[in-house]
Parts: sequence; structure tokens; C-alpha cells
Amino acid sequence: MKKRISRNDVIFLAILLAVVTVFLVVYERTGTRADAGACVRVNVDGSVYGTYALGEEQEIPIVQDGVTTNVLIIRDGRADMTEADCPDKLCVHQKAISKNHEMIVCLPNKVVVEVTGSEENGFDSIAR
Repeated sequence: MKKRISRNDVIFLAILLAVVTVFLVVYERTGTRADAGACVRVNVDGSVYGTYALGEEQEIPIVQDGVTTNVLIIRDGRADMTEADCPDKLCVHQKAISKNHEMIVCLPNKVVVEVTGSEENGFDSIAR
């Protein structure tokens, strides 16, 4: 016996899809945005390579051993990895970052780019 999809099943799935879509749109728009004084911190091989203002448009070549391994572009309040010499280029395909604690990671080159706010966030919760 085949089970057929009833009209109620279709209505339920449509409502569920609409609720999930609304949730994702609201979440994306109200995420923890970086404040006006936010910075992008670039770490290479575990040490700080540089800290750059997110509000200032610039192109940052990341040089390791005399070779440019990655290029980071900051534009319109977003940081985006546009070039990399690693084989998989996963860091280039990641979306631009602009919210606190978002990261772009290039594992082969050991590069981590993270958005940091000008002020540290307060306590999330306190446990006794």
C-alpha cells in the first residue's frame, strides 16, 4: 500500500517552511553586528599578524617567508579573503565577515581572520 500525501501534510510542510524561512531571515539581520570601532585581527601561525579597522577600506596582503599567501580586502564594513595560494581555496569561498567573532580560516597557510568589537561583550550568564 502506498501512502499518499494528504492536503493537511502539504499545509503543514508549507507552514513549517515559512516559519523556518522567517527565523533565518530574522537571525541573519539581527545577528551580533560589529560596532563602529570594530577591527579585524589577522593571526598567522598562532601569532598576531595585524589588526585593521573594519570601517576603513583597504587591501591587506598576508606575506609569509617573503611570499604573499593570502589577500584580505576590507570594504563596506566587511572583510573578505579574495586570494590564497592554498590548493583547496576554502577560505576564498567563505562569505565576507562583519559580525563579532565571525572567522575566516585558511588551514594550509595557518591564517585566521576574526572580527573583534571595540569593547568586549559582557557576561553571557553567571553560574554559581
